[in-house]
Amino acid sequence: MKVKNKRITVLGMGKSGYGAAKLANHLGARVFVSDKGNEKTTLSNANKLLVKYNIAFETGLHSKNIYDSNLIIVSPGISKNSKVVKDAVKLKIPVISEIEFAFHYTKSPIIAITGSNGKTTTSKILFDMLKNTDIKPVLGGNIGISFSEQVLYEIVKPKKNQIYILEISSFQLEIIKNFKPNIAIFLNISNDHLDRHITMDEYIKMKFRLIENMIEKDIIIYNGDDEILVRGFKNITQDKIKFSIKSQTKHFSLRNGCVLNGKNKNILSENNFSIPGKHNISNFFAAATCAKSLNVSEQKIIRTFKSFEGVQHRLEYVKNINNIKFINDSKATNIDSVITAINTIKEPIILLLGGRNKNSNFRLLLPHIKASLIKLVISYGESGGHIKTVIGDAVRSYSTIDLNSAVKKAHNLAAAGDTILLSPGCASFDQFSNFEERGNHFKNYVKNHI
Repeated sequence: MKVKNKRITVLGMGKSGYGAAKLANHLGARVFVSDKGNEKTTLSNANKLLVKYNIAFETGLHSKNIYDSNLIIVSPGISKNSKVVKDAVKLKIPVISEIEFAFHYTKSPIIAITGSNGKTTTSKILFDMLKNTDIKPVLGGNIGISFSEQVLYEIVKPKKNQIYILEISSFQLEIIKNFKPNIAIFLNISNDHLDRHITMDEYIKMKFRLIENMIEKDIIIYNGDDEILVRGFKNITQDKIKFSIKSQTKHFSLRNGCVLNGKNKNILSENNFSIPGKHNISNFFAAATCAKSLNVSEQKIIRTFKSFEGVQHRLEYVKNINNIKFINDSKATNIDSVITAINTIKEPIILLLGGRNKNSNFRLLLPHIKASLIKLVISYGESGGHIKTVIGDAVRSYSTIDLNSAVKKAHNLAAAGDTILLSPGCASFDQFSNFEERGNHFKNYVKNHI
């Protein structure tokens, strides 16, 4: 794709848009960036683009200037059904996603990891397994630095044996044309982002776009315990490798609390995993199956099983105050993630739920609330009242205005031995710009005000 001297508009000035603007500018395009928001991060990125690269921008609106373009690059936060995208299509201006744009300029192979839950954890586990080998792993996509910015680094300073590990969301797959990974890892599919995709069928369709350009020599690694994935891959011709914690597989299996390799040899106890929960063992197996396909040694894989420290905002220990434990699970933005969290913790739980509802059905929590150690639910924010209504009399519950109030209320009602768990089950956008900001705010409030 030749873009030198072409007029390119980048929609969105978050991490993805910022990276795409830098890459397009480096390739010689005449870049214009537009973002309807004017949040602190947006304005900071805009000023950097102007001062460092002389890239023009607008914030607070999408003006008609965006249509004076040969190409429009869309950040993941902007839907294919948004007015600005539909208007561009009517004007016959090509519209592509940020990962599609970056894909055209890399020579390195790509591992793409998708799923409703566990993408960040699995990406970082795989990175840990591949580092200090002959392979040079690079994290990107929905995690860390954008794919576009990583590709820019690759162009400026190429590395031998580089391979991308990209965390890929359904949003990023909406507007692709040629993008394809060499290895695609599918972790699971559950209800999520229905505020954007509207139906579960549409959400699943977007996830499966990841493989639509893959060829026979490419590899699909998928969760054999997920019925939607099993059905979806039934008639796929590409090389498929299943991972599972419930049944025997080619590389790793879990039986009677022990991990067995492909030769049925016991290589590790379940108790030796560095982070708890069956969901995390599944994530480890997904990453390890990929690592095996890249000829990483079993010893290196086992070392990662034992030493990986987990990721921020995913069941992250914050503090213990008078034998009351605080856990940050801000990355839990859907119901399945909340269920996983409450089933992992073995102490009485005061659960903090709230934020902006993504059209999730909180009734799905009710049987798990009744069967778990939850003693109290405190809902907060934009969806706080709705959640309290849905919870009903399943457990004692309160609704508060914001996260600070919820944390304070939880602490006042907690007893020694309790765990206060922030696992919101919602997007963060009523109070925060992303789940990281929400998680960091929670941690700072606990450490400085409790």
